[in-house]
Amino acid sequence: MSAFEQRIETADGFAGAGREASLDESYRSVAVSGGNPLRRFLAFLGPGFLVAVGYMDPGNWATSIAGGSEFGYALLAAVLLSSLMAILLQALCARFAIATGRDLAEACREFFPRWLSMPLWALAEIAIVATDLAEVIGTAIGLQLLFGLPLVWGVVVTALDVFLILYLQAKGFRRLEAFVATMILVIAACFLGQLILAQPSVAAMLAGLVPSPEIVTNNQMLYLALGILGATVMPHNLYLHTGVLHTRAYALDEKGREQAIRYATIDSSAALGFAFLVNASILILAAAAFYGSGSGQVEDLTDAHALLQPLLGSSIAPILFAVALLASGLSSTVTATLAGQIVMQGFLKLRLPVVARRLITRGLAIIPAAAAIVAYGEKGAAELLVLSQVVLSLQLPFAVVPLVMFSASASRMGAHRPPRWLLAVTAVIAVVIVVLNAKLVYDFATGGNL
Repeated sequence: MSAFEQRIETADGFAGAGREASLDESYRSVAVSGGNPLRRFLAFLGPGFLVAVGYMDPGNWATSIAGGSEFGYALLAAVLLSSLMAILLQALCARFAIATGRDLAEACREFFPRWLSMPLWALAEIAIVATDLAEVIGTAIGLQLLFGLPLVWGVVVTALDVFLILYLQAKGFRRLEAFVATMILVIAACFLGQLILAQPSVAAMLAGLVPSPEIVTNNQMLYLALGILGATVMPHNLYLHTGVLHTRAYALDEKGREQAIRYATIDSSAALGFAFLVNASILILAAAAFYGSGSGQVEDLTDAHALLQPLLGSSIAPILFAVALLASGLSSTVTATLAGQIVMQGFLKLRLPVVARRLITRGLAIIPAAAAIVAYGEKGAAELLVLSQVVLSLQLPFAVVPLVMFSASASRMGAHRPPRWLLAVTAVIAVVIVVLNAKLVYDFATGGNL
């Protein structure tokens, strides 16, 4: 065993006197009642919705609509597999966070040498910027579709959402969670209405849930599948989930932690299961409306909006699409802000005011978005949206591998170490993600058709 491995394995847990927690203004601010099991569970209900909103961010729309319009229901299998991966990885996040009292960013800083932790921090920041980029473009498109605001001005206006974050945080963490949950319900209701109008084929949907070898052999399909993976199992969600769970004031003894792990796992699994239905409905709508009509690949959200009315025969369909898109952008901006705060505080112990943090992150996203729109118009924005999701997929191994490695350590996890089957499955997930990303990079480097 190397000196580095020995250092990792023999570390005396994560609990430390005088440590400063990420999201310190909300740390253990949500009371967990000790009597009624239902009330205890309801106290844990919320973080799962913050994670689940990653399924419905505007970047996810771009990849799912592109995949559904070009390949029909075939990529539903990628949505399903990605969702199952997400459920297992977030269950591991819940166990890790509660068992150790740390978030993933803190653990990387404390147990990796600086030459490794700093690149991991940089990659996490890139993932958050890629996430924010999708939100900027998606929200701007939503504003354009609903109110006719020019796309460039919509991109600039998105910087003002910092005041929404400040207001929600001032009202308490539960209000912030309630806002996100409400936005998810709005998105779900909008897509339910559109699916009723589209009348998708149930048999084709069920067939699409079965994985096809073509997903790996067809480079374009693989590119979109990886985009779906990056939009579903999002790197910043792993940092986010391990941070927001510390807003709960659960008992810190062994029984209290075990109970907290159980409730947190139910919360995230239920929220992600519900979000899978919403996430899949985006691709199903594209397959039913665009692929079925022979429209070809539709990547541009504006084109998708314009095509819905003539294809579905209802003027309400494009309105529902635009409302859901705007709700998606507004909700996902909350989670990106929280993840940015957790990553910066965890890796660097650097605490910036939320206004400064938000403006820096938004600025890094607004510049390329505005440049792409000015240079290439709406088509450039659409391509940037899909590319941002593939970038997220490429960042995944650098968050998943540390999570699995830390969770496997008996000395840190103690009695709450995950069962072997969960460790084995998540390790396989990590390997699959690394291999698929390696193939994508190889195809790109060798001039493969993406």
